[in-house]
Amino acid sequence: MKPPFQYMPPTDPVQVLYRDDDLLFVDKPAGLLSVPGRLPEHKDSLLNRLQAEDPQVRLVHRLDMDTSGVMVFARTAAAQRALNWQFETRSAAKTYIAEISGHPRAESGTIDAPVMKDWPNRPLQKIDPEGKPSRTDWRVMRRLAQTTLVELIPLTGRSHQLRLHMAHIGHAIVGDRFYATPDVAESSPRLHLHAYQLTCELPTSGAAYTAAAPCAFAREFTNP
Repeated sequence: MKPPFQYMPPTDPVQVLYRDDDLLFVDKPAGLLSVPGRLPEHKDSLLNRLQAEDPQVRLVHRLDMDTSGVMVFARTAAAQRALNWQFETRSAAKTYIAEISGHPRAESGTIDAPVMKDWPNRPLQKIDPEGKPSRTDWRVMRRLAQTTLVELIPLTGRSHQLRLHMAHIGHAIVGDRFYATPDVAESSPRLHLHAYQLTCELPTSGAAYTAAAPCAFAREFTNP
């Protein structure tokens, strides 16, 4: 039996990647909630920490608690509307890095598998023909002894999409306590999924800006 979940968020300061009058790019550490949870012991979150320093900060999107990497927050209502539109229309481009179990036969591919909520087992999701269309592009970056580093580009934005899609093709993400087999889940104390790059249009200028955050488990690819 799994031990009960205990929320123990990291205490290191959040790294700011870019800031202007409209928005804020930051590097979310693994293990920190994007937004506060319902329970009092789950109130510590990236949003709360940022708002404690800058009350103007507004939520645009989320990352799973277990996922690290780039997030963008708005600093005005107008910027929040502009960024929300970019995420809704999928014009904001996201690139992830993951370490997955085993070695895929191909060097790249697209996973096209509908995702829906697994209501009896919330917060889990599941692959189901009745689910919402869900697509992920993937590419091998490096094959290691027992695992593979891959680049993942979500073409849709379903909850747990990347974790579920990799498990669906038989290569669950290392440290995934939701969808991996016990040996893969327990092979790392953290989920090896990192939001490496995020490209958005800056709300005032309209110029594209790409923020990137080094990946702890793939530093050779992501260090500046």
